[in-house]
Amino acid sequence: MEQFVATLRRWGVGPDSLVVAYDGGNGMVAARLWWMLRWLGHTSVAVLNGGWQGWSAGGRPQSTAAPAPAAGTFRAGASRAHWVSTEEVALMIGQRRPTIVDARAAERFAGISEPIDPVAGHVPGAINHPATLNLDASGRFLAPAELRAQWLRTLGERASTDIVAMCGSGVSACQNLLAMEIAGLSGARLYPGSWSEWIRDRRRPIATGASD
Repeated sequence: MEQFVATLRRWGVGPDSLVVAYDGGNGMVAARLWWMLRWLGHTSVAVLNGGWQGWSAGGRPQSTAAPAPAAGTFRAGASRAHWVSTEEVALMIGQRRPTIVDARAAERFAGISEPIDPVAGHVPGAINHPATLNLDASGRFLAPAELRAQWLRTLGERASTDIVAMCGSGVSACQNLLAMEIAGLSGARLYPGSWSEWIRDRRRPIATGASD
């Protein structure tokens, strides 16, 4: 956290700054920065819808200059309410609540394919909602009403405040969290270590196949 705060100050971020995050892909990395800032108590943060592709496709101005902003005065107010630990996830499995939602592709979730981690599958009891479902063909987020309808189909009767988002390494799960916020379904938390951390201990249970 100290290193991240130092970086934000170097970038010129202060308590009154509006931070707009974007990336050159599908917005998952930008969503991770969005979550990290909110975790530190900075709520004035947004993700550029459509990212760099959307910006450049619209003929908007571009620059190759390296900015040198004045140092910022960012102060962290990290909240434990935004995330859960591996130990808490293990406890949730035994209690069967709250609900864990995995953002990985269906093949990875089911254990059919695993191109990154040494073990395939998912946390027992988790349900699958691939982060790619949040976007349209151009890489922009679906309209809020469409996102809400889609997420309500996934969650059923589950409250958004009972949701823990995970993925492979805690990045694409942040896009699910952002999509839920856009859809008006607030209060979900992140499992930052996600699948990569879960499988470090081979004694932890794993499941394969579709959502349990």
